[in-house]
Amino acid sequence: MTVDIKVIRAGQMYRYYLRQTVVGDGRRPARTPLRAAQEQAGVPAGRWMGRGLAALGLAPGEEVTEVQLRNLFGEWGRHPDADRIEADLLAKGESPKKAFKAGALGRQVAVTGVDFVFRPQPTIYLLWALGGDETRLVIEAAHERAIVRVLEWIEDEVAVIRYGKDGAHRVRPPGGLVAARFRHYEARSGMPLLHDHLLLSVKGQRLDGKWGSVHSLALYENTVAASALYNELVAAEVCEELGLATEPRTVTPGRRPVMEIAGVPHDLIRWTSRRSDQIAACREDLEHEYVTAVKDDGTLKFLPVVSETTRAKLNGIAARKTRPPKQKTRPIAQLRAWWKTSAILTSGVAADVINSLLAYARAAAAAIRARVAAVVDVALAAVDVAAVVFVMNGGGRFHRRHLLAESRRHLALVLRGRRRDPGLDEDIVRAAISTYCVDISEPKSTRGLLADYRLYTARWALSDLVTARRPPAAVPDPDRLPPPGTPALLTLATPRPPGQAVGERAIPRVPLSYDRAVLAGAAVRENLRASVVRGPAYDVVAHQQAAMPEQLLAPEDDDHEPEAGPREAIDMTALRTLRESRTDVEALDLTADRLRHLQDTFTKAADNSRTRATRYTEQDDVDAVRPVRQDDQQAHRPPEPGPHRGREAGH
Repeated sequence: MTVDIKVIRAGQMYRYYLRQTVVGDGRRPARTPLRAAQEQAGVPAGRWMGRGLAALGLAPGEEVTEVQLRNLFGEWGRHPDADRIEADLLAKGESPKKAFKAGALGRQVAVTGVDFVFRPQPTIYLLWALGGDETRLVIEAAHERAIVRVLEWIEDEVAVIRYGKDGAHRVRPPGGLVAARFRHYEARSGMPLLHDHLLLSVKGQRLDGKWGSVHSLALYENTVAASALYNELVAAEVCEELGLATEPRTVTPGRRPVMEIAGVPHDLIRWTSRRSDQIAACREDLEHEYVTAVKDDGTLKFLPVVSETTRAKLNGIAARKTRPPKQKTRPIAQLRAWWKTSAILTSGVAADVINSLLAYARAAAAAIRARVAAVVDVALAAVDVAAVVFVMNGGGRFHRRHLLAESRRHLALVLRGRRRDPGLDEDIVRAAISTYCVDISEPKSTRGLLADYRLYTARWALSDLVTARRPPAAVPDPDRLPPPGTPALLTLATPRPPGQAVGERAIPRVPLSYDRAVLAGAAVRENLRASVVRGPAYDVVAHQQAAMPEQLLAPEDDDHEPEAGPREAIDMTALRTLRESRTDVEALDLTADRLRHLQDTFTKAADNSRTRATRYTEQDDVDAVRPVRQDDQQAHRPPEPGPHRGREAGH
């Protein structure tokens, strides 16, 4: 995710933000005024944001002072100008108690706010760091507008104020929220990292004018959806303004691809990821300690595999253990000059590419936009979104926010950096819920009756997603069989990965859920293709078939001759180029004739597949009664067990 969230508590946590975060994560000198410390660090002053500023007498864009920060986030959630309010009332002869109460925003709270950290994708902030001034200003403007839009979405759709007994009543803050934004330019390693800290106050005004506290759990629960919205908005504006396009890149095998600016070399991302490499190395050591930890009686202390949840926790521990001290901050002009010099000398990317990074990205975007159109099919998007969310959430149960986050990721994948119509993500969610989801909520409280907390599951079962027939087992090569007497456990060992020493065992991990989710989505679409009849639904399925050129690139029947006719042939070269470029295939610009041609092609491919399936079945029946030859017995004889078996042999 590109949006992180942390809780701000009055006391020590607030003092940390006041000493470091508000001055660019540097070390603020003692007894130095806030604005002077920000100027020394080379970072701009903080600015107020949010529609709730009107109720406090503030305006968006005003500079955030140290006294205002202390009152709102450090003094249990008081008015930013509480000191001035108290002084005015005391001057009028009011009692100190009444003056103190006038400066309060409702009751005192320990959690005074949350810290949202917004940062664009690596290729975007690399263009910001290594590009010209025009590129930098465009990216910063897109970054700021995306933050404003996400904050508006949080105010309208996420934030709720609880009041009454046990928080039974919930209401959106009609006047909006209050936040202070602080700009940072670099990471702790000194590498470029454009990001903003949005300190969001949990104080909000109800309809009756009283001040209440925003439910921080709701903010946590919607962080993924907020991150997806921010990524989509930033990429769309940057691409539209600079003539760029995005493409999916697989950073970690088995995990969700990341949408990055096309044409920016991946080696530049590796150049900025020194901190990530340190965290990954430390996490591997922690994983080894996890799977090998034993109790006093010699049994394993934890599971012998590392799940995704455990991996995430260990990654957080590794990040804290390897966290370096923050370097001295420098002005942005000096940083950009140093970054370009360092990239040319140490990244391994040619200097002309770094100096002309925007031109290379525009050339790649022109190639993508020449063959990919911004076509979004809500019906097909609902299938993919529901299938992925169903598999990736434990137990197959999920909420509306999970569908919303996945729909925004789907749109980013399809649109390739183009702007979308407002509300399109909501349309996909409504289609997914109405067509492929079942409401299984059993509300036992007021919260369970809210639309955001309705519990859903898919209309299909996990067993329905396994539709592909298992291919016949490959015949083992006699020359590769282990010698007689080899323990059976060693015969099942997988090839050693490159770089792994002899005798070193890879840490077992639970398969990543995104791989399973993608397979499930393909299985659901296959079931739909098999069950629909000609009509409106058939056109949707035909479009889905047309969006899978990989099947055309690897035809199932090599002996099948193409039918002669005046119809235009499929451009196989273009399809191969499309697959190699990793461009989304659901956004193909297909004419009606080409769509009908692809429909017929896939119909024939399905018929050939069924014919071969019948042939495999008949072949299996023949193999069951085929006499076994002596040479077959020699070739496929299993290895004889050794003299020792079981625990004594170390199994």
